[in-house]
Amino acid sequence: MSTLNTGPNTGMDAETFAQFIDQLRRYVRDRLIPAEKEILETDRIPDDILAEMRDMGLFGLTIAEEYGGAGMNTYQYTQTIRELAYAMPCFRSIISITIGMVNSALRNGGTEEQKREWLPQMAGGMVTAFGLTEPGSGSDSAGMQTMAVRSGNGWVLNGTKRYITNAPDAKMAVIMARTSKEALPKNAHVSAFIVPMDTPGVTVGKSDKKMGQAGSHIADIILEDVHLPADALLGLEEGKGFVTAMKSLDNGRLSVAAASMGYARRALDSALRYATERKAFGEPIANFQLIQQMLADSEIELYASETMLADCARRADAGEAVLRKAAATKVFASEACGRIVDRVVQVYGGAGYLAEYDAERFFRDARIYRIYEGTTQILQLQIAKHMLREFNAGVA
Repeated sequence: MSTLNTGPNTGMDAETFAQFIDQLRRYVRDRLIPAEKEILETDRIPDDILAEMRDMGLFGLTIAEEYGGAGMNTYQYTQTIRELAYAMPCFRSIISITIGMVNSALRNGGTEEQKREWLPQMAGGMVTAFGLTEPGSGSDSAGMQTMAVRSGNGWVLNGTKRYITNAPDAKMAVIMARTSKEALPKNAHVSAFIVPMDTPGVTVGKSDKKMGQAGSHIADIILEDVHLPADALLGLEEGKGFVTAMKSLDNGRLSVAAASMGYARRALDSALRYATERKAFGEPIANFQLIQQMLADSEIELYASETMLADCARRADAGEAVLRKAAATKVFASEACGRIVDRVVQVYGGAGYLAEYDAERFFRDARIYRIYEGTTQILQLQIAKHMLREFNAGVA
């Protein structure tokens, strides 16, 4: 998958991709949605569904064909996530870190040896994690406390990563750590490390209880005197970790935008069905103009989100730097999703507040999209910063 200045990415053959999307759409509706009740009760994706997802190649969508993946480009990847995210969010979460952020990190920053070792395992269905956020730092890299110090020919890592998606199930994690105590220009004090989760000294905290998103798990990753060989340093180069993370986050932000759209579409379809079936004053509430306004506003915002996503993804595939546009797409799509699921609850009325109806779950599940991969507020600051930088460069 292409994110920043990687040249044109043509991706999968168009006819093959269309057939895949048709197959995936049927699978989501016939297999994944019927499994949601069990997942809500157990908080786990059934093993047989995970096996099916592996067999379908969902863990290798964006990984290059030479490493066993499907080689999708950005546009194809985001459209796939949109389709998958029509079902409950855990199905996207279990694969998205692998085919999104971790694949992007390895592709953009890894050595050929690192790619050959890890990408085929990922394409085969290995669950991975991406460790950037900490108890005292998220968007602020200067506050990062996890340290990596040289020890002989290798490294020793100490620190804690927080809110890490897939941590309880991951077999490998890309971990960001300081390789300098001082905060260096352009975040050159941060490096990236490939950490097998069975390495001595690596432990995972208990899965955090969340507002929503059943079946998706986040937890702390604790690193205590974790000894790694020299080739665990991504790209065998210090000081590139933050750059790698930011490139990967472009990828993650487009994935979250696509997920927001997929789930918003599911919620809106639910509202349409309910409004058509629910009667008041002797007729379906869908006939009432203020209900129609909420449905129409939701469709308008979804169309705008989908258009932004398609444009940004195609620009990325053409090799264009999309940091600002990816941030803008994620902000708009996730905020739109929040407004849409809120309207859906309103369309359901009192029933929308009851756990027996889907609207209540849609509302809870969608709330995290405005926080994942950079909060709306942090991304607004980033967008403005880049606007001002370009303006001042033009004035100068």
